[in-house]
Amino acid sequence: MFSVLRLLGQRLWPHHRALLAGLWVLVQLAFLWRFRGPHFANDSARYLAYAANIAERGYFEPGHNLRYVLYPLFQSLWLWVGLGWWGIVAGQMAVSALATRAVYRGTRRLAEGQRGAAFLATFLFIAWPDIQQFNVFLLTESLFISLVALSFGAFTRVRNGGQADWAVLLIVLVLTVLARPNGFMVGLAAALAGLDSLRRAPDRRPWRATLLLLVLLSPLLWLALNHQLATYYLMDTYQRGELIFRYQLWAVHQAEPLQMPPPGTGPAARVLYFAVHNPVYLGRLMLGKLFVFVSYLKPHYSLAHRVIGVLVLWPSYWLAGRNAWRHVVWRPARVFLAAIFLLQTAIIMLTVDDWDVRFLAPVLVAVFVLASLEIQRYWRRM
Repeated sequence: MFSVLRLLGQRLWPHHRALLAGLWVLVQLAFLWRFRGPHFANDSARYLAYAANIAERGYFEPGHNLRYVLYPLFQSLWLWVGLGWWGIVAGQMAVSALATRAVYRGTRRLAEGQRGAAFLATFLFIAWPDIQQFNVFLLTESLFISLVALSFGAFTRVRNGGQADWAVLLIVLVLTVLARPNGFMVGLAAALAGLDSLRRAPDRRPWRATLLLLVLLSPLLWLALNHQLATYYLMDTYQRGELIFRYQLWAVHQAEPLQMPPPGTGPAARVLYFAVHNPVYLGRLMLGKLFVFVSYLKPHYSLAHRVIGVLVLWPSYWLAGRNAWRHVVWRPARVFLAAIFLLQTAIIMLTVDDWDVRFLAPVLVAVFVLASLEIQRYWRRM
């Protein structure tokens, strides 16, 4: 049996890219069938209303909705040309197809042309249901997931690229920042990779100049942080002890009254005040959110869903962590991918997770790429 499978694999391998493309098409059709076409979900109404305002009268809503401006703008283009929900989903699938190609090509660049890791990372990106299903949802997740993957692909191109590749990376990073409020973490991950490269360069002057610039810009960075947190009610979720938003069955209960920040305290200062005055409680809260976020053991999931997550994701985390420390893979890419996952994890630990994996799905590409590179390393040693 093993010899037959091996022979079949050898014959199919020259066509692996076509097989991946076929799998991608089948997965999209499967989700269209499952949800009976474009899927109207919880937040779809406000995005579609925002998009209609943009398409009909060029009105961009202020406040919290402005943090998601790219997606309503994306939707408005399809509404404006009269293609409606099906046009939106078709557009999301088109961007997803480009993102899937970026995952393959980006991973292959990091693997120095080896196709095994590229195939595995792309296969996981396609086959993992909690990634591709969002392509038929009228939500920001599909576009955001695709932009994170496109950012990865663009980042790998600048290693030996020219000015055009740097321009593409900058454009994709800006679009990612505009897609969701936490989109800034992808740009921050790229900045951290750049800072790490400057720190390791023989000439330390650019590194020192950058640190000085960051110190000088710290007041502006503090204002930007307060702006990001302004429309979130973190203290309410902290008081309720929520690990999952609006889900009280999994919650942390305080052993003694919490010390809350005084009225008028800024958003970022409120978090710092709460952390200083309630360190044990906040620590328990953050550890609980960490477990909920990465474990894939959500209370609403079926047993089969949880088992698949444990069997695939948990080993993938371990493999990705090992590969992040390997010197054989281009270091800036390792820093970039690891930072994407770690920054998103930190954001969830400070805010709150959702009942599904909509916050984990966008960063799984980083886990799958690093894990696939590590698996290829083991395979070549066998």
